[in-house]
Amino acid sequence: MPDSLPPQPTLSDGVVVLRPWRDDDIAEAIAGHDEEIAHWFGFPVVQPSYEQHRAAVEDWRRWYAEGRSRVSFVVEHDGRLVGSVEVQDRGNRTARLSWVLYSGHRGQGFATRAVRLLIGYALDELDMQRVEAEVEPGNERSLRVATRAGMHREGVKRVAPGTGDRPETTEYVVLARLASDPPLSDPTGFRTLLNSFLPRKRAIAQMLLRDPEDRVLLCELTYKRDWDLPGGVVEVGESPQLAAVREVEEELGLKLPIGPLVLTDWLPPWGGWEDALCLVFDGGVHAPDVLHDVVKQEREIRSARFCTVEEVRDRATDFTARRVEAALRNLSADPGGTRPYTESGR
Repeated sequence: MPDSLPPQPTLSDGVVVLRPWRDDDIAEAIAGHDEEIAHWFGFPVVQPSYEQHRAAVEDWRRWYAEGRSRVSFVVEHDGRLVGSVEVQDRGNRTARLSWVLYSGHRGQGFATRAVRLLIGYALDELDMQRVEAEVEPGNERSLRVATRAGMHREGVKRVAPGTGDRPETTEYVVLARLASDPPLSDPTGFRTLLNSFLPRKRAIAQMLLRDPEDRVLLCELTYKRDWDLPGGVVEVGESPQLAAVREVEEELGLKLPIGPLVLTDWLPPWGGWEDALCLVFDGGVHAPDVLHDVVKQEREIRSARFCTVEEVRDRATDFTARRVEAALRNLSADPGGTRPYTESGR
């Protein structure tokens, strides 16, 4: 850091202006504070006093002069104060961003423009490699601002109750942009941004193995009481069909050919799990003595056996039993009776 810093700059994209705080901004900023700001920032009062806000402005000036550990800008549009933005140095060339729009100025795109300018300032002028923000999942306005400004959603950070901005806060969505990220004007950059926040649904691939008596191979699992078809979660970038083959080999030590998809079953949220798609593939008909070749993965599989439909109902959850029965119907000789898609087996 040089001995003398340049004056805090003024930034603009032609619509909004980011500039340093002036003393005559304080009264207008206080008037713009409302219940929404107090709610998301966890402020004890809706509007700070003039002395409190003036002290904050003086702190921002001091922090800038002492090494730019925190830099705060007011946001202007057409000469009017519409909000403020701030960047904090978190060490390791990482900066934390925050922003606020004052009452009467939301929903016009000012925050997105201001955050884009602030990201550029942090990466270019402050020489940061990463800029990040933490937003509560329910703060949909700020989540939209961050993603439209080019910040990728990276995941959810859990916090202990009472340690966040608000006593009831237990989670924050973490969003970030790196200096190495492609510009949004680049097709790859735009696609990777979209990919970071579009919904992702868990996929489960299972194999329906039968014996000549039309009994179904079920596995007794170590991590739950209920029996289930062999299979498991599809890895990122993995084909569901190959996932079913891999899981059967890992869980049972069986290298078996796999047939076509016989059922797609949507699983609603249940028991702490989020929703998922379960893809059931035809594993073919095998002699009962195929079980002699089973080498169980002891951490997951207690036992495996061929079961009648009645035994499936006794051993499996109701929705697993419905899924098995639906898959069996789809393998029946009557193609008119097939239902290739079910929800919880129905």
